[in-house]
Amino acid sequence: MGRLSGKTALITGCNRGIGKAILQRFASEGCNVICATRSVDESFTALMRNLAIDNDVIIDHITIDLSNESIVKQSMTQLLKERKIIDILVNNAAMPAGGLMLMTPMSTLKEVFQVNFFSQVLIMQMVAKAMMRNRSGVIINMSSVAAIDNMAGWTSYGSSKASLLALTRTAARELAPLNIRVNAIAPGLVDTQMGGEMDEKSQMEFLNRASMHRRGTPEEVANLAVFLASDESSYITGQVIRIDGGM
Repeated sequence: MGRLSGKTALITGCNRGIGKAILQRFASEGCNVICATRSVDESFTALMRNLAIDNDVIIDHITIDLSNESIVKQSMTQLLKERKIIDILVNNAAMPAGGLMLMTPMSTLKEVFQVNFFSQVLIMQMVAKAMMRNRSGVIINMSSVAAIDNMAGWTSYGSSKASLLALTRTAARELAPLNIRVNAIAPGLVDTQMGGEMDEKSQMEFLNRASMHRRGTPEEVANLAVFLASDESSYITGQVIRIDGGM
């Protein structure tokens, strides 16, 4: 019996990087997973199929484009009609963006916030209403140390992730009486495609500030997500947990 045995999780952006590692770890812990991604290819389809067989769980897929509010609402409405219970929500999908404050156009801010914050709010609202009927649930928001530590060049991304932290704390207070826990994970530099897209100077700044002087792995972040999703963290809510190698 895994720590998440019999549970059903909705994970956004789980076809690569941290989200993919969370999908794999949740499945290994006996969790059924609904994979919400903007696109799907043959390799990811094969991964979902193999995870389902190897772990004796159900792995489903829905297409969702966080840049389009109408599509998000439509996809979530259809999903919630088909499934009565979502035990765990992992808001993982995000759009990377760099740029100094004076050089960031409003169009970029709006685009980043739509993906990294507004769509996350909408998904949380819709899933939380379903969780409320069962008086149980776990919500995990994937933020970033960029939301906490001030760094030049992270205007849109850092601000969007900081907003997600404020939402996490507020939602945790509002939903606690209904036995719904809400927490956030704030990774540092992780060995993913998104992390690799950072400029070399920013990557070195992360590595120099981290006591361990190395990148984290997606699997290390996924281990934390499993803990927060399980009953082992039943008295933890409204928290932002850094996983950054000691920055």
